[in-house]
Amino acid sequence: MGRAPAKRKPSSPPPPPPPGRCHFWLPNKRRHCANTPLPTSQYCGNHLPDSASDAGAPFRRLVPCPVDPSHTVLEENLEAHVGKCPLKKQAAALAAQPFYSKGINSGGGEGGGGVTSAAKRALVHKLTKDELRALIEKIKLAHASAAMAMRDSFLVTDACDNWMRNQVDRKVPYQEKHVTQQASIIGNMEAFGLLQKGGEVAEENGVKNAPAVVEFGAGRGYLTQMLADCYGIRNVFLVERRSYKLKALSGLHYLAIGKHLCGPATDMTMMCCLHERYNQAHEKEYGKSNLCGLALATCCHHLCQWNHYANKTFLSGLGITEEDFHTMTWFSSWAVDGDHSSPDSSLEVEDSSVEDRCGKAEKSDVEVSGIDRLIRSIPAGERAALGFMCKDIIDTGRLLWLREKGLDADLVSYVPSNISPENHLLIAKCASLSG
Repeated sequence: MGRAPAKRKPSSPPPPPPPGRCHFWLPNKRRHCANTPLPTSQYCGNHLPDSASDAGAPFRRLVPCPVDPSHTVLEENLEAHVGKCPLKKQAAALAAQPFYSKGINSGGGEGGGGVTSAAKRALVHKLTKDELRALIEKIKLAHASAAMAMRDSFLVTDACDNWMRNQVDRKVPYQEKHVTQQASIIGNMEAFGLLQKGGEVAEENGVKNAPAVVEFGAGRGYLTQMLADCYGIRNVFLVERRSYKLKALSGLHYLAIGKHLCGPATDMTMMCCLHERYNQAHEKEYGKSNLCGLALATCCHHLCQWNHYANKTFLSGLGITEEDFHTMTWFSSWAVDGDHSSPDSSLEVEDSSVEDRCGKAEKSDVEVSGIDRLIRSIPAGERAALGFMCKDIIDTGRLLWLREKGLDADLVSYVPSNISPENHLLIAKCASLSG
């Protein structure tokens, strides 16, 4: 399947960690973990190896907190921790709210961590060579027959251009790469009719009539900051993981935005805005939506989960099964990491849990299978092209889901790949905004 890629030069060992810092090296960020190590270890609690005692300390196992698995606890302290975990009280308060319905935006999927990167890798390695070749051909055929051809749409409006040159709020960190992405998302929103021309909404009537903006996966809210500065939008809501649903949004017409909604967060956002049975053509039967439109930059397709994916029907129609899908998500990282097959792939290390990392450390030479050799025989450019195909197919399904709901929707490439290879933007508007 083509010539084998040239051997990579051995990487130099990481430098010593700064004093008082965890010794775990983050290859993708090229630095050590910034956390403080535990008193009995060279590592922080997040990176403490399971398998070895450090400085004579007894074996101490870290386990996920059952209240919120995003953090871990020493197994011996688990019972006491569950009783006082600060997130337990927050979760109870949220569950008591009248609007709360567990898993309502999950696409029918169960909660929890889903299929891990290690499990996806195992799916690939259990394939025979013929099965892997057949799957790659299936992906290529699906892409050729169903994936939407994306147009380039690199847009920066006058209002955003002025903001970038003047840096309206000097307190906001200015990183050209990220600001360019934010400006193009907003430029596409204006071009698509989701926003009035920049500056015009700054008039008193414009601000009064402008829809609210909800930024999903908001982080520090820099995308919303630019919208507020350039378009005079004042009614804004920022949504992050573990945050409460915003009751104040009830009854307001709003735009949903997001810059890089990782993996299933894109699907959950779409289903949060448009419930499963919603169809714009049958609003009398299923109820109206206050959504005016959305602009969602997708990313991290390697984290996508079948249970949460919005358009399983689309994939099933292409003959793509649940196992095929999770294998595709593993392939998708080749678009941004051409040597994802490498055991020391930075993407895998960043996404792996403590258990995954320790499992890799114990990996035997026997596991370097014929599948590994077959994957490494594919030129890096072909692997990257296959990764992009997988991303295109996943996002095409999302686009078609929005159209099936009656929205006018498009999928564009909103920044050049040299700014970010994660450059897909889903943009849609409801009939109330359509021309």
